This record gives sequence, C-alpha cells and structure tokens, in this order.
Amino acid sequence: METSNFIKTIIKEDIESGKHKEIITRFPPEPNGYLHIGHAKSIVINFGLADEFNGRTNLRFDDTNPLKEDQEYVDSIKEDVKWLGFEWEELRFASDYFEEMYDRAVLLINKGLAYVDDLTADEIREYRGTLTEPGKESPFRTRSIEENLDLFARMRKGEFENGQKVLRAKIDMSSPNINLRDPVIYRVSHASHHNTGDKWCIYPMYAFAHPLEDAIEGVTHSLCTTEFEDQRPLYNWVVEQCEMESQPQQIEFGRLGLTNTVMSKRKLKQLVDEGFVDGWDDPRMPTISGLRRKGYTPEAIREFVKETGISKGSGVVDSAMLEHFVREDLKLKAPRTMGVLRPLKVVITNYPEGQVEMLDAEINPENPEMGIRQIPFSREIYIEQDDFMENPPSKYFRLFPGNEVRLKHAYFIKCEEVIKDEDGNVVEIHCSYDPETKSGTGFTGRKVKGTLHWVEVSQAIPAEFRLYEPLILDNTAEDEEESENKTFLDNVNENSLQKINGFIEPNMSDIKAHDKYQFFRHGYFNVDPKDSKPSQIVFNQIVSLKSSFKL
Repeated sequence: METSNFIKTIIKEDIESGKHKEIITRFPPEPNGYLHIGHAKSIVINFGLADEFNGRTNLRFDDTNPLKEDQEYVDSIKEDVKWLGFEWEELRFASDYFEEMYDRAVLLINKGLAYVDDLTADEIREYRGTLTEPGKESPFRTRSIEENLDLFARMRKGEFENGQKVLRAKIDMSSPNINLRDPVIYRVSHASHHNTGDKWCIYPMYAFAHPLEDAIEGVTHSLCTTEFEDQRPLYNWVVEQCEMESQPQQIEFGRLGLTNTVMSKRKLKQLVDEGFVDGWDDPRMPTISGLRRKGYTPEAIREFVKETGISKGSGVVDSAMLEHFVREDLKLKAPRTMGVLRPLKVVITNYPEGQVEMLDAEINPENPEMGIRQIPFSREIYIEQDDFMENPPSKYFRLFPGNEVRLKHAYFIKCEEVIKDEDGNVVEIHCSYDPETKSGTGFTGRKVKGTLHWVEVSQAIPAEFRLYEPLILDNTAEDEEESENKTFLDNVNENSLQKINGFIEPNMSDIKAHDKYQFFRHGYFNVDPKDSKPSQIVFNQIVSLKSSFKL
C-alpha cells in the first residue's frame, strides 16, 4: 500500500501542474558536529522523496561559520550519509558561492535594502525589540548607498575588527515577525575557513546564505524542520530581493526527538568535550556514528524513520521503537551463539577427563539456510553466575543443589556439590550429566524446566561485554530550561555503561569489526570497531532480546 504525506502531495501537484519538470532536493548540514538520529530523518526524507519522483539530491555543507566548523565533521557527515544507503547527485559547499553571495549583498545595498551598521551585538539585540514590542531603527540605517558600498568593500578588505561592523538587511523594524527586523546578513570574522582558507574575513549569516544556495542550485523543494517556519518570510525575501532566477519553496516538517537523549549539537558537543562520553561515536550517543558503533543497521534506521512518518507536528518518540526495528532487522541476519558474561565454573564429574565432544547447533533457528555450527563440550564449562542459587526462591528453575537443568545444545546436568572459598563465596559447581539426554537424540524420558547457556572452558575465548543504559535519565531534558544551578548534565546517567569480562564460543575467533550476533538470553551484540582487537574482543550490546514496545 502506497503511503502519502503532505510533502509528497505538494511535490506531486507541482509535477502534474508543470511547475517543475525535475525535483531537486538537498541535505544541507552545518559541519559543526556529527549527525544524529534527527538528521537521519531529514536524510531519508530528502533523498527518499527525490528518488521516488526520479529527481536528485545535493549534499551541501552550509559552512558559513569557520569558528565552529571542521574538516572532521565534513568527513563524518559524508560517511554517515553513505552508510545510511544514499548517494548524492553533487557535493556542494556554501563556500563555493561566497563570491556570488557577496555580489548579491552589493545588489541589496544598491537597491537601498541593506546597510552597514556600527551597533554592537548587544545593542542590535536591544534595538530589535520583543515579541510584543516593535524594534527601533539603528542610527546608521540612513547611511547613503555610496557610504554603505564603501564600508562593505572595506569590510571585505579586512579593515575592521571582529564585531566592529555588520551588514544588515533593511526590511521592517516594526514587523510582528522578529526575523524581519533588519537581520544581520554579513559579519566580520578574521578566521581561517576549512574550505577557503584565509581568502575571506567576512562571512554571510546562515539565514542569508541558505536561500541563496538553494536558488543557485535550482532546488525545487527546500525541506526543513518546523523551527525554521518563522524564517520562511525572510527566506522568500532574500530570494526575491536578490533577484534569483530560481524560486525554491521552503516546506517545514516536524523534527524527530527520542526519549532519554538530547539532540542539540551544543549539548552533544558538551558531553564529548567534558568527557561524559568517549567521543561523538560513543555507543550511548544518538549520533549516527554512535548508533553504527553500537551495532544499529542502516536498514533499521531507515524503517524506523519511515514508520515515524512526516507531519507538521514535532514529537518525542519512545526509544524502544527504534530498538524494535533493529531487532526486526537482525533476527533473520544475526548468527546465534553463546557467551557467558559473569562466568561460574561447572565441573561435570562423571564426564570422561580429557574428552572433548563436538555438538551441532543451529546458527539461526529462524533462518535455517544459515546452517549448523559446531561447539565443543567437555568436563569443564562456564555458566552464568546468576544461573545458580544455593537457596533459591520458589519457581526458580535454574541450577541449585539437587536440581536438574538442560544445557543448551548439550545434556541434562544435576547439581551435586557446591565449592566455596574461605569467605564463603561460591567458586565452582560439581555436577553429574546423563549421557542419554543429549540434545537432538529425541530423549523424552523426563522433562526439565530450565535451559542454561554455557561455554566450554579449555577453548573459551575471553571477551569484554559492554552493556548500556539510557544516557539521559529525564525525558524532558531536551526542552527544559537551564540555569546556573541545574543543567541537562544533572540528568546524565552515571551507570549508562557497564563493562564485564566473560567468554565466548571458540568458533568466533575470526570475527571482525561490526559482526553482529545474538547471544542466547543476553540480546544482540556488535563487535566494537574501535576498541576490539584479536587479543581482546569487545562486544557492544545493541539491544536486549525482548521489548514491551508494540507498533
């Protein structure tokens, strides 16, 4: 069944009416941080709609602020877009158009629609007025066209210090839309640019540059989130008054939020800079690189974004919904295996010493085509510490003195003796096994209620398991007012990461970065691409096996 939304309807009508012969969209990130799951929605929408209507999409970097931008961010964004499964038609930069933007600003001055202002940033803010009170005009608003042209040219030559002068659009200081009260469109910034070096010492403001970029590239539908809705009149004013041949249409959609996280680049950068996380790609971060490192798949993210839909309203989506889609994607892809996170040694006293038996186990019971793997079994195995209790409560069906359980893919074992250290801690369990109960033999003599996973001791491979909890404990942290006494950092979960040393099956010795597995009872895990090495394999838990979320 074909799904529709208001943007698709607009595009379809534009094509049918002949307004546009080809649909051109763009994904325009600012290279001042790493992309997050909210950007993934924008990527899927822009590339997806263009693909659906046989159009094209430009990847364009809005690199108008050299003080906050870096080549590292450019490279990471390109990698993220490709990883999500999209190819851009052309790679563009706002800085490619700096000369034309300058010429368009000169055009506005010549039309009497822009002027050089000497007010400080604080004074401009004060003159701007409030949402209920109109602003007042700058005393420099009446400068002549000739004086403004001279001053703007001198700004470009580097004659003025940062903040000494700005170029403002001359629109309407009494407008109810505060964005139209003579917005700053150029500022002095003696800073080296990652793309243009030291060629420029004045840079256009985003609100001026962005509509010009769209128009220069012939973008037909400029899709953005609803926080830019109030800037649409300024967007249209710039395109019209700069006499751009192309007339892009700005359309806003609701942004995506997730529970127990923050999406603000400023806040994410603060988490990185202050050491709360291990970089932008920390698996606890909502960045695309963080989700990739944790083990999320591009397919899962794309399906999640599609399911959230496109509407005008912004909303916070339960993070369990995102987890649901990665489970759905991995359940047929990920091999099943066994890993013991908190090992407790079990000695099967009546199993022959020195004997190692190879047992058959399905790689993925939900996908039989993946075949069979073999796992070793011997007299000594590891089980989970919490799979044994010396004095269990009622309805505890795992291992305890005198109780019998099944070992997954192996035999029934019965607890016969508990070995403790000097402090009374359980360090080893002695059991007996019944050779008639081997898995796959059709044994029906009796039943047991508990099934345990395990790893054979002599060939077990050491591994580190990293378990995650939500990074942010308060779902309202993103929009909450901050003060000197309370910030979003007060809601950071100190227990968001737990590192545990355990063991895995020997058939996993040749695994590589980003290999994904489902560990019996523990969930889905991804081989960490950054810290894992042959001598110490590191697994990141992607998601647990079960969720209460339902579509």
